[in-house]
Amino acid sequence: MAGSSLGKVFVVTNFGESHGPAIGAVIDGCPPGMDLSAEDIQKELERRRPGKSRHVTQRQESDQVEILSGIYQGKTTGTPIALLIRNIDQKSKDYSDISEVFRPAHADYTYFKKYGIRDPRGGGRSSARLTAPTVAAGAVAKKWLKQNYGIEIRACLTKLGPISLEVKDWNAVENNPFFCADPKKIPELETFMDCLRKEGNSVGAQLTVEALHVPAGWGEPIYGRLDAELAYALMGLNAVKAVEIGEGTAVSSLNGTDNVDEMGTQYPGLFASNHSGGVLGGISSGAPIVCKVSIKPTPSIRRELRTLNVKGENVVVSTKGRHDPCVGLRAAPILEALIAIVLMDQALRNRAQCG
Repeated sequence: MAGSSLGKVFVVTNFGESHGPAIGAVIDGCPPGMDLSAEDIQKELERRRPGKSRHVTQRQESDQVEILSGIYQGKTTGTPIALLIRNIDQKSKDYSDISEVFRPAHADYTYFKKYGIRDPRGGGRSSARLTAPTVAAGAVAKKWLKQNYGIEIRACLTKLGPISLEVKDWNAVENNPFFCADPKKIPELETFMDCLRKEGNSVGAQLTVEALHVPAGWGEPIYGRLDAELAYALMGLNAVKAVEIGEGTAVSSLNGTDNVDEMGTQYPGLFASNHSGGVLGGISSGAPIVCKVSIKPTPSIRRELRTLNVKGENVVVSTKGRHDPCVGLRAAPILEALIAIVLMDQALRNRAQCG
């Protein structure tokens, strides 16, 4: 009910606040017998970690994961896996000025209206800091999917503000701070972000995430559709405002002949194209699953903005602290994790019903 868990068989429950002592996740439903170590999870957390370049928040968190339960002699036991990540670089005083003020376009106002109380330190529960446990849980799912089905999940930046990027070289994605597969555009991206940071402003982004080698047949009709659950999980990420599967919103201007994916044994993977994004009737087709995710500019900017305080009075606010000028720059490993969690849950549900 409280909205902190994702999945039905493979269930991930996220806990903590941005400036609390720790954040973490509890994974319930992971099959027993899989080799799992903190190193398996740490390599994914390192990809998301803040402070890795001048283009992201300078909060210095090591994001060292601790596995508290669910592992014995290096293997999963089938019991809940508890993962803990301690917060070590909180600067709560940066948020003292906004404890009674709502930042426009942020979750401050809505959290206050729902709960009657809010934690202003770094956004509390609404902070992107809470994506670290998602990445940790997703690392477990990614390993299981790879070992059992050969599934690979990857994401890259395809738009940064006004700059469109092509997917030219997936091997380049891990070698630049933008998760960009268009390496010749890196200097342009760096110049753009340097100017943006000096202005005290922020910008939106779009990313593409793919899942390769997903077997046909995962997903359920009507209420458990694979594309619906992917969209649900991806929309649950902070600042995401749109999710597209396959051609997405472009289908509104296409003819049937343009959008259909013809089939035949002469085609690799049986399909001549993949306009559907790997999902038909809510069930995986065996083609690559392709999602596009649009992320809004962070509302935490240094410019003065008109807003209200908790008394309903008109005031002006300028957000201090350490913030990502573009939250999309660290979103790739988070999107991959969310896709992995959904796919593992669907895999286990399919196995339960269909063997």
